[in-house]
Amino acid sequence: MAVRVLIKRQMKRGISQDVLALLNKLRSGAMNRDGYVTGESLLGIDDPRKLLVISTWQDMDSWKSWKEDPSRMESENELKKYLEGPTEYEAYALGMYHH
Repeated sequence: MAVRVLIKRQMKRGISQDVLALLNKLRSGAMNRDGYVTGESLLGIDDPRKLLVISTWQDMDSWKSWKEDPSRMESENELKKYLEGPTEYEAYALGMYHH
């Protein structure tokens, strides 16, 4: 079942070139993963320090595989110094979900 993942980040300051480079690295890595469908990055209108990434994956296992990938974790760790708090993740099933 396809899933949509929301990744929320609050930057300490605006989006710098260093932050953009890290975000582009993360996005490029995701795009090359099996199971990746699409994604978009959104910047807060009222607060440009807020960044929301929405990605769609074929299934939860594909997302988990990317989330736990060592290269992704390395980039995420580099990004931490620019963040006001921890990165937040939320995953949602697309369509109706039955247990």
